[in-house]
Amino acid sequence: MAYSFDQLVKLGISFEDARALRRISMTLHRWHELECGDGDNHGSWCIARGSKTGNVFEYADDGKPFIEYHSNTQPKASYRAIADKENGALKRLAAIMKNYPSLSAFVQTDPRGCALYIGHNLTDTNYNQGIPVYK
Repeated sequence: MAYSFDQLVKLGISFEDARALRRISMTLHRWHELECGDGDNHGSWCIARGSKTGNVFEYADDGKPFIEYHSNTQPKASYRAIADKENGALKRLAAIMKNYPSLSAFVQTDPRGCALYIGHNLTDTNYNQGIPVYK
């Protein structure tokens, strides 16, 4: 943890903002894990975005988040609305990054890696040249 913090502080980010960035990264990482899904002997679940009217669920990338649960004993999936922690984390990230106009943030959504990178002019082709913000 100190390695990432030290690098962020050297970049000009306050220690308090570095701590907040770490928390944002952890929130996004867990969210990305849940988007990919998980399961056990009883069923599987994942985060799905969309809308639910009665028993009908319609997928939409910009919709509200739901836990989609597939039981091993039921033929249809069930959906339960959940808090949108992803958008909350992204709003907090944007608010912090306004304090550092020369820096950019990149959110990498593959849960096998770090969720958040901070650096100069980061894009999807060079984000790994930024500082990974990790646990």
